Amino acid sequence: MSARSLVVITAGVRQPSSTRLLSEQIAAAVSRKGAEDGLNFEAQFIEVRDVAHDLVNHLLTGFPSRGLEEHLERVTKADALIVVTPIFTGSFSGLFKMFFDVIGPEQLVDMPVLLGATGGTARHSLALEHAMRPMFAYMRATTVPTSIYAAPEDWGGTSASTSLSSRIERGAKELSLEVSRRPPKKSVDPYGDVMNFDQLVRSMNG
Repeated sequence: MSARSLVVITAGVRQPSSTRLLSEQIAAAVSRKGAEDGLNFEAQFIEVRDVAHDLVNHLLTGFPSRGLEEHLERVTKADALIVVTPIFTGSFSGLFKMFFDVIGPEQLVDMPVLLGATGGTARHSLALEHAMRPMFAYMRATTVPTSIYAAPEDWGGTSASTSLSSRIERGAKELSLEVSRRPPKKSVDPYGDVMNFDQLVRSMNG
């Protein structure tokens, strides 16, 4: 199986968090669908609330902390992203937006992304299309067609929860397919192209 890096960014502000729960269900579905496509997804979770103070400091000073820098590097080197935010007043949370503000507009070009969100009412589901999708379009990421929204009625064994499960499975399949079309990203060794001593001497002697 081809190993691929899957980074799951969840911006819930409470614990336990329905946002985290949704992200875990999506990640599990992506892993299952990936196995069907010959991909071994290695999921890493990033809780944005854990780096909230670092995000503010970075926006004020322009310098990320070591921990935040490591998170940002994981994101930019991933083969795919799952991003899940709570919806407040009709849009993604400020914490979620702050995280992507520090990534920069050139870092997610052509990155496969699956969008997810949670909210207190089904009326907020359109925030995925009028707020989240345009932001990632601006960053030139490749968002899969299916976005996944979970309202309170989507949990708990009802017909609505069955609908949520089907959306998760569909979105997971789309993300896995998008990743399968791309070669795996490879880490760049900064010392990989350094000449050994003999090569250096030969190059100097022409």
